[in-house]
Amino acid sequence: MPRKSTYKITLATHEKNILESESRKYTSPYSDVVRAKIILMATQGYSNKEIAFCLNTPRQIASKWHKRFYYERLMGLQDEPRGFFPAVII
Repeated sequence: MPRKSTYKITLATHEKNILESESRKYTSPYSDVVRAKIILMATQGYSNKEIAFCLNTPRQIASKWHKRFYYERLMGLQDEPRGFFPAVII
């Protein structure tokens, strides 16, 4: 039996418009396009496994962005700062 996500997403009209626009941009970074597509497919009722298969990405990645969007909405789709030490300017 396939696992269903406990994070049910309902999009506001402006969120849907932004995600649809982002998913169609050829100039956007690939990761941003995939994240938008993950959320759009999740709202259509696809499981994380189905989303991952369609987008050729690991299920854990689909699950991660699905969950982050659920809690943080559009801001959750942005990259978090990486690294521990700040950049040193010499």
